[in-house]
Amino acid sequence: MNALEELQRIELRRSFLGRAAAGVGALALNSLLNPALLLGEPVDAKRGQGQAKRMEQWTGVVNPLHFPQRVKRVIHLSMAGGPSHLETFDYKPKLAALDGQPMPKSFTEGQQIAQLQGQRDSLKCMGPQFKFSRHGEAGTEISSILPHMSKIVDDICVIKSMHTDQINHDPAHTLMNTGTSIPGRPSMGSWLQYGLGSEADDLPGYVVMTSVGGGQSQPIASRQWHSGFLPSRFQGVEFRSKGDPVLYVGNPKGVNLTRQREVINAVQRMNQLGDETFQDPEIATRIAQYELAFKMQTSVPELMDISGEPQHILDLYGTEGGDGSFASNCLLARRLAERGVRFIQLYHRGWDHHGGIKAGAAVTAKLVDQGTSALIQDLRQRGMLDDTLVIWGGEFGRTPMAQGSGRDHHIKGFSTWLAGGGVTPGTVYGATDELGYSAIENPVHVNDLHATMLYLFGIDHERLTYRFQGRDFRLTDVAGKVVHSILS
Repeated sequence: MNALEELQRIELRRSFLGRAAAGVGALALNSLLNPALLLGEPVDAKRGQGQAKRMEQWTGVVNPLHFPQRVKRVIHLSMAGGPSHLETFDYKPKLAALDGQPMPKSFTEGQQIAQLQGQRDSLKCMGPQFKFSRHGEAGTEISSILPHMSKIVDDICVIKSMHTDQINHDPAHTLMNTGTSIPGRPSMGSWLQYGLGSEADDLPGYVVMTSVGGGQSQPIASRQWHSGFLPSRFQGVEFRSKGDPVLYVGNPKGVNLTRQREVINAVQRMNQLGDETFQDPEIATRIAQYELAFKMQTSVPELMDISGEPQHILDLYGTEGGDGSFASNCLLARRLAERGVRFIQLYHRGWDHHGGIKAGAAVTAKLVDQGTSALIQDLRQRGMLDDTLVIWGGEFGRTPMAQGSGRDHHIKGFSTWLAGGGVTPGTVYGATDELGYSAIENPVHVNDLHATMLYLFGIDHERLTYRFQGRDFRLTDVAGKVVHSILS
């Protein structure tokens, strides 16, 4: 081999290694900018055609499903502030008998208590503040402050043995929404969007609405419905409960839909250039959201126009709509569910009764009772309850001990209920001890609730994962088991 041939051989080897190194580096960079490239997620086939890109509707990464699907959507009725199980679904005769007497130290010794922490030696029992009576075929006990829910008791499964890990509102909400108290993780609605997509083409797949009244109104941070490290196209969209649900969804004067379409097309072409260059999932999200926003200019006004609802439905909910009430939001939740929205979350902020619980709980219950009952009845008569999962409950419960005239935060045992597809109706699951302090029979953790919810959607909670910073994350973190005993 002469000198020229040797030089060509060396240069060819160097060129190959250089190109390979550059290719590996580019692959690594692209995997950081767009993890979908290495996860085998679909890439839009229209890229590079010089037209405004129309993102295909996201259909989810769980395909095929892991189990037979029982439900298609969730309506989560989040009672923010922590409703007292002792005034709603968990009557304790022994606690009533000990009203005003010292709380047995055997219950509280070494236990985590919120604001009552420094008063261990003076803790007093507080008996249930309302009468309970039995309802339905199974004779389920329900408080007198929930007369409307007593009518749907044969549709629901009351879980009396819920427990959680976080004793303050914000981290407890974070745990209830994301499966962990660590901020920055995706919410359960975002996980469902990522796993299954949405059946709605012209509305967000994850919608949040809030109402308020009846007690201390603890703030709800928007990160409770955030997508965390998932692409932001999966985060929840908050609809305002009064007035325009989405700001700026209408066109300004002089701009019709044709002109608006031209503007959207121009913006989308610029976004497409950026997407082709950087392969950033957030640019793809921007493209998809512009398209969705354009469609919502028609779909949102139609959603909010309840003039076509018959009077007997409005009477059932106890609202004429558009008044910002929980009942109005329940009616909108049914309309959202009809239009294919995957995850609907209604917060009612008003259950934090550190004082005046007798008056406060009655007021708050009245604000949510009729709307909740109406939603279940409405879904049932439309045949939608069979494939809808409704969850009612707070981030924790309240103490059996008095905090003046109220109750403190409590994590060891509280009540929630489920209704809809796959859930055994007219049943009670689990139990707390004789004073309502700890879940002692069939305890159900928040992670178990999430695992069960995913199972009803046909998803194995251990297999719906997303790789982030070198670790596979999931909604149930490192725990969770499906509560098969409550399923039909």
